[in-house]
Amino acid sequence: MPNIYHVTATQVNSFASANPRLLIATGIAVSLITWLVVSNIRQWLRLRHFPGPPIAGFSKWWLLRHELGGNMISDLADVTNKYGSFVRIAPNLVITDDPKFWKQHVLNVRTTYQRSNWYYGMRFDPKRDNILSTRDDALHNQLRSKMAAGYSGREVENLQPKLDQVVLAFMKLLENKYIAANKPFDLATKAQYFTMDAISQIAYGQPFGFLTKDADVYEYIHTLHTNIASVIWGSVYPWIIDVAGSPIFRGLVPSAKDVVGFGKIMGIVKETAAERFGPNKKVQKDMLGSFIAHGLNQTEAESEIILQILAGSDTTATAIRSTMLYAITNPRVVSSIRAELDAAGILTPTDTASDEQIISDAASRALPYMQAVIKEGLRIHPPIAPLMSKVVPPGGDNWNGVHFPAGTEVGYSGFSMMRRRDVFGEDADEFRPERWLDSEPEKIKEMEGTTDLIFGHGRWQCLGRSIAFIELNKVFVELFRRFEFTLVDPSHPWKSDNMGIFRQSDLWIRGYKRS
Repeated sequence: MPNIYHVTATQVNSFASANPRLLIATGIAVSLITWLVVSNIRQWLRLRHFPGPPIAGFSKWWLLRHELGGNMISDLADVTNKYGSFVRIAPNLVITDDPKFWKQHVLNVRTTYQRSNWYYGMRFDPKRDNILSTRDDALHNQLRSKMAAGYSGREVENLQPKLDQVVLAFMKLLENKYIAANKPFDLATKAQYFTMDAISQIAYGQPFGFLTKDADVYEYIHTLHTNIASVIWGSVYPWIIDVAGSPIFRGLVPSAKDVVGFGKIMGIVKETAAERFGPNKKVQKDMLGSFIAHGLNQTEAESEIILQILAGSDTTATAIRSTMLYAITNPRVVSSIRAELDAAGILTPTDTASDEQIISDAASRALPYMQAVIKEGLRIHPPIAPLMSKVVPPGGDNWNGVHFPAGTEVGYSGFSMMRRRDVFGEDADEFRPERWLDSEPEKIKEMEGTTDLIFGHGRWQCLGRSIAFIELNKVFVELFRRFEFTLVDPSHPWKSDNMGIFRQSDLWIRGYKRS
C-alpha cells in the first residue's frame, strides 16, 4: 500500500512552481496572523496587572459594545465597583474613579500626559480640528488663550440681559402654552430648546428660535441623537475619521449645503462667521467677536462655534433635566428651595414688572441651598460622560504602587468617581443637597474639588464652565419661584441613555403656577 503522507522535495518544488502566487499569499497570511497573535499577547502582558473584563485585554469589542449599548456611563461604574479603581477596558486603555490620581497626575497644571487619539472622534468636520479635538499642546494653548476672555463673559456685552431674554422666553413658553392650558410638556426637550437658544444668543447675538417655534429647528437635535453612534465609532477607531474625510465618503458626512440637521447648523455658522471677516465685516461684542478680536481666523471661528453649540447646549440641558427630576421627586428638597427663596424675598411674580424680572447670577449665588442643589445635581448625574482619555508620558507613571507603562491610555469613570463613599459619605448614591451645608469645611472642599473634575482641570478645564453655571443659577430659581411640578408617570419618569452624550426625552411634567 503506497504511503499517501509521503511528499517528496520534487513534488513540493513542483507545487511551488505551479502555484507561486498561492504560496506567496499563504506566506503573507501566516506572517500576518503570527504578527497579530504576538502583538496581542505582548499588549496583554504589558497591562496584565490591571484587572478587567477578560476580553478587554485582547480586543476593543467590550468598549465598543458598551459605548453603543447606551449605558456606558453606568457600565463603567459597574466595572470599577467590581474590579477596583483602575480597570482595563481595552487592550491599551485603563479607566479610573480615583479623583486624586486624576487631578494630581493626569490633569495637574504641569502634567506631561497628552490627549489620546480618542479626541479625534470630536472632530465634527473630519478635516478640521477644534479646541476639544486638538492634541498638540502648543496649538491647544494658543486657541485657549484666544478664547478664554470670550468664554469668561468679560467681553460679551450685556451677557446677563441677553441670557435673561432667553430665560424669560423659556418661562413664557411653559406658562402660556402648557401650564395655563393644563397641558403636560416634555421638560427634556424644552430644556434643550432653552440651551440651544441661550448659547446661540451669547455666542453670536442671535438665538436659533427653538423656544419661539417650540420645535426642533432644522431637526438638529433629532439628527444629532440619531447619528451619535458615528462619533462613538470615531472615538474608538480614530482612523475612521480620516476615512470619513476622504473624497470617497464626503457625501456621507454633514455638509453646510444640507437643509436640515447638523449640516444646516454648519451652514448657518459659516454664514455667521463670514459676516465677521472681509471688507464689510460686522463687529459685535459677543463671544464670537471676542474670539476674533484675540486672533481667531475665519476657519477657526467656524469650528469653535460648532463646538460651542454642541458641547454648550447638550451638557447644560442634561444638568437641567437630571437636577429637576431628582429635585421634584423629593418633597423635602422642593420645600427647602422655596423656603430659601421666600426668606430672601425672591417671591412668586405678582405683576407684570416682577414677571419680567429674572434673577441675577450674583443673587442666585447668594442662596446656599440652591447652590447645594446645583452641585448635588451635577454630582449625582454628571452631564459630561466621555472617557476623555490621556496618554501616559515617556518613562511611565506610578501611583500608590501601581505602574502605568508609557503610552498607556487612561480615562475616567464619571459616575463612580462622583459617588465615592470615601469622598461623599455612605449615602453617596442619594440625592441629598444638605451634604454641601452640614459637612465640615475640609470635607466640603474635598467634595467640591472632586465635583469640579466633571469640567476637567488645569489647562484642560472646560472653558464654558462659567457660562453654564450662570445659566443654571438663573433657570433653576425661575422655575421654582414661578411654578410647581409633578411627574405625569412616576413609574417611568423619562427615557435616558448615554452614548458619549446623554439622549434624554419623555420627561413628561405637569406644571402649576404658584399662587
